[in-house]
Amino acid sequence: MQNSHFKPRLVPNLTMLKSRLLFRLIMKSPETIKNPSTAEGEDIKSVAFVSLGCPKNLVDSEKMLGTLAQTGYRLVTDHAEADAIVVNTCGFLDASKEESLDVIHEAIERKNKGEIKRVIVAGCLVQRHRAKMLEWAPGIDAMIGVFDRDHIIEAVSGTPSRPDLAEASDRPKYWIAGNALQAAKARGLETVGLTVQGADGKGIGYFEDDSNRLRLTPRHWAYLRVSEGCNQKCTFCTIPSIRGKMRSKAPDVIVSEARALIADGAFELNLIGQDTTSFGYDIGYEEGLIGLLTSLDKVAQASGGGWMRLMYVYPTHFTDAMIDAIASLPNIVKYIDIPLQHMSDNMLGSMRRNITRDEQETLLHKLRDRIPGLAIRTTMITGFPGETQEDHEQLLEFIEDFGFDAMGVFKYSHEEGTPAGTMDKNPDLHVPEEIKIQREAELMLAQQTHAFENAAYIAQERCQFDVLIEGPASGGTEGLSTPGVSEAGKLYSGRCYHQAPQVDSMTYVHSESKLSPGELVRCTIVDADGYDLIARPTEQLDQSVSLPILS
Repeated sequence: MQNSHFKPRLVPNLTMLKSRLLFRLIMKSPETIKNPSTAEGEDIKSVAFVSLGCPKNLVDSEKMLGTLAQTGYRLVTDHAEADAIVVNTCGFLDASKEESLDVIHEAIERKNKGEIKRVIVAGCLVQRHRAKMLEWAPGIDAMIGVFDRDHIIEAVSGTPSRPDLAEASDRPKYWIAGNALQAAKARGLETVGLTVQGADGKGIGYFEDDSNRLRLTPRHWAYLRVSEGCNQKCTFCTIPSIRGKMRSKAPDVIVSEARALIADGAFELNLIGQDTTSFGYDIGYEEGLIGLLTSLDKVAQASGGGWMRLMYVYPTHFTDAMIDAIASLPNIVKYIDIPLQHMSDNMLGSMRRNITRDEQETLLHKLRDRIPGLAIRTTMITGFPGETQEDHEQLLEFIEDFGFDAMGVFKYSHEEGTPAGTMDKNPDLHVPEEIKIQREAELMLAQQTHAFENAAYIAQERCQFDVLIEGPASGGTEGLSTPGVSEAGKLYSGRCYHQAPQVDSMTYVHSESKLSPGELVRCTIVDADGYDLIARPTEQLDQSVSLPILS
């Protein structure tokens, strides 16, 4: 049974979820990894990696790890065994900058103690604050911007690939292209007639290679990047200044990557970009998102089925045809992550979202009415400069009335260089921190109340879902009692289709038989525990013991 009002976990800062992900070696055995023969200068043989930030940054980390492994570096999870540490940073918000700097300073301190030899810093913080990095963190040995991750070998080894870098041997080596067009030219790609405008059909596109990644996610699910950068001009956002304008990846390349990921064991592919709704417009791909989803549905179908999950949908230009495609394609998960940011026209205008409350509301109801069982996740910003109590109450009322299936809320963060950052300096527009905290709590409580009620309803109705098993639940659960079940067995964590990895709630499956990660198990929901669901394999519940009839 499917219900259109599922309520996975409410997680603040959805798009900026931070986790220090240490790599898991899943593609090569130790015997196949040799020490690099190309390294000069420092004798770097082993590398540890810290990946911070969003899923797109994680894909960058996976690609760099794959390159390092294929070159022959020994990748280690224990930093005590590393000759070098690579930190792939996030620089989207001030809080993420501070987190990245903390990790960098920790690595530099270890280098100063002689525990490691090199510290390499990559990612968004480098791209955004390249001129300040050495002031903030003296001791960095090499830096790589977001367009230059293919220089990871030179950065780790200390071997320059450009003469100008060799001349300045006493200074950190750096590879930081200003934009995608510069990066493409530096690699000898044909750029005549191409642009980085993002919406003229003549874009340079996403030319980087995401294949042969060393995945940090479990084998049964992966992220599949479909685009990079963004054409939108939201006043609070730094992404276009860091990652550039919208650059779609070629559809045939995406299909090829999808096939490879599925062949490697992935059942679920989470489609990511900064604005997946606008896919293809920049490179003149007329079929756009619909064509991409149709192709990926066929890929999944050819492999016996799978979950293709659409993330980072932008509400502007979301067409009826896109809605129909999601509804009709069987392997496109009936789930949409659509950051709305607010429901007050005053705030939507100040944020430069190019959409009104009525248009957003109409779209949300269309989605729910025309796609049976659709789960809708969103994020909201509270405390944006100029937000009044009336604006807040409009947002709060809508959250209570509509009932999102999952919602994250984050407090507005002042970011220098953005229009909103300038607005926030105006005392008449600035929202004090204590008010932000109060409003965030009110929004979260409204969503939590709705989420708990719907989780309990799903259990009451004993709804059935296919659950993708993640693995044994953390902690010693074997033989312990679980809400809704009393028999002996083991507890496993998993997810239903309406629960995206890392950001949503979980479904805990109490099974008498062993379940394996990546297994898809038909389950009956028997109870709820806050946001989370408690389930039993349906076939175990269906088993019955016949009793003799007494005459």
